[in-house]
Amino acid sequence: MRFPAKFNYSYICWLFMKKYYSIYLLRLSLLMLVAMIFHSCASDEKKTGGTAPVTDVDISFIADRDSITIAQKAKKLDKKFNRLKKLTGFNGTVLYAEKGRVVFKKAYGYKDVRHKRDSLTTHDAFQLASVSKMFSAMAIMILKNDGLIDYDEDIRLYLPEFPYEGVTLRLLMNHRSGLPRYMSLALDKWENKKIPMNNDDMLDLFIKYPPDTYFRPDKGFHYCNTNYALLANIVEEVSGSHFEDFVAERIFKPLGMNDSFVFNMRGDSAVGLYINKGVPGFYRRRWRWRKMENDYLNGVMGDKNIYTSVEDLYKYDRALDNFTLVPKEVVSEAFKPGSPKYWKRRNNYGFGWRIKGGMDSTVYHFGWWKGFRTFYIREMKHHKTLIVLTNKEKGPGSANFWNIIKSDTLPLGPLSDLPLN
Repeated sequence: MRFPAKFNYSYICWLFMKKYYSIYLLRLSLLMLVAMIFHSCASDEKKTGGTAPVTDVDISFIADRDSITIAQKAKKLDKKFNRLKKLTGFNGTVLYAEKGRVVFKKAYGYKDVRHKRDSLTTHDAFQLASVSKMFSAMAIMILKNDGLIDYDEDIRLYLPEFPYEGVTLRLLMNHRSGLPRYMSLALDKWENKKIPMNNDDMLDLFIKYPPDTYFRPDKGFHYCNTNYALLANIVEEVSGSHFEDFVAERIFKPLGMNDSFVFNMRGDSAVGLYINKGVPGFYRRRWRWRKMENDYLNGVMGDKNIYTSVEDLYKYDRALDNFTLVPKEVVSEAFKPGSPKYWKRRNNYGFGWRIKGGMDSTVYHFGWWKGFRTFYIREMKHHKTLIVLTNKEKGPGSANFWNIIKSDTLPLGPLSDLPLN
């Protein structure tokens, strides 16, 4: 703003005072209006002897604004996954949510990858592979909340014949037991691979042929499926229920996870050619996709074998935020680092969750097993969740999904103003 060489200073001051006085009068008028409304409500209450009816406030403008924001984000994500489908052959289902609202969910591709038929839906159940571990940890946390177990007791209290001492439930969940891999032991000692091996068989192999450990308990970190397979044994021993029944009754049913189940071969005398429940996995040989055959190791639960959909996994995600299954103090321990910080290792491990180094309050788990790849990321500071389930052994790398999580947080209205999806 340019002023002439000579100007009336008092006049300029008057202009500024006029502007701010108008704002003051507007605010004063609004305050008086609010006071009149409350006074009117109080008067009505005195006359009626009860609570006066309050007129609903129209907040549809918030929902409208959020709907536009969500639609724009969904369009970007759809474009991204269509591009991944074209470049990497992505075949699977996706769900992305922020602040308790589903922003995007969609299925891409087919159940039958080889023949490109039977289109996927967001209710199709995929093998979670190692993402199953969080459910095994939750089963243990439920038993802890029931007062039936102690994280820091030697597990021989529950499995008396277990041949290694000093291993606790906490060390199993944090992958700090030092135990050897059951799959390597089974490859050597399970003679007939056409007969399924279950959790009891796995434990018997350790009792009969105990291999050397990697290190003494709590002297290091070693990610090992044995730890979580043993959790399933302990759940059965303590609860008196089959692991698959316990998970169904205490986790799936309370949350309405109707697409979900724990695959097992209990009672099967032979390994079937294929798994006929859920979506089949596929692997590529030369130029052709082939349906993944069943395997004798699929009889072992706890480290894998949860089948679920993106719809159901998001129900589980909401339950973690709402403390539906166990109280806050029990849930929060799952997200605490179980190992000291070492300069060689950026990421840590809690109870069934990897903890992302360098990202505030971010946990995740990925899985790979027999034609399936799965990705589940929770950024808890800004309440972001990304779930990607695929039924191909090869596909897009995790960097594509971290980019989604690290993108700008959506300017959505407060969660309390809107119903949850």
